[in-house]
Amino acid sequence: MEDCIFCRIAAGDIPAQVVYQDDDVVAFRDTNPQAPVHVLVIPREHVPGPLALGDDYAALAGKLVAAAAQVARQEDIADTGYRLVMNEGRQAQQSVFHVHLHVLGGRAMHWPPG
Repeated sequence: MEDCIFCRIAAGDIPAQVVYQDDDVVAFRDTNPQAPVHVLVIPREHVPGPLALGDDYAALAGKLVAAAAQVARQEDIADTGYRLVMNEGRQAQQSVFHVHLHVLGGRAMHWPPG
């Protein structure tokens, strides 16, 4: 989708601080980090949000989580703990309508998160 910023990042048209990529996903540092480590993991394919990750995208959803775990290991937060967050819709503060998984770590997380 040509007007989607995440599609353009995945295609390499917009620069980003990429920390991991493979044939299906790209992970890059958030430009407005909410924790010392804040990386976004996105599929290269445009999927508008978590609700669209139905049966047809079960494998892709698994790849997003696996890539997030790889990022946590690379960023040295796997042993201390990290949070994975996906937002769906405006009330949940989804601002880019391309499914993405936030990997947050490097500090103590509080509960409840919202």
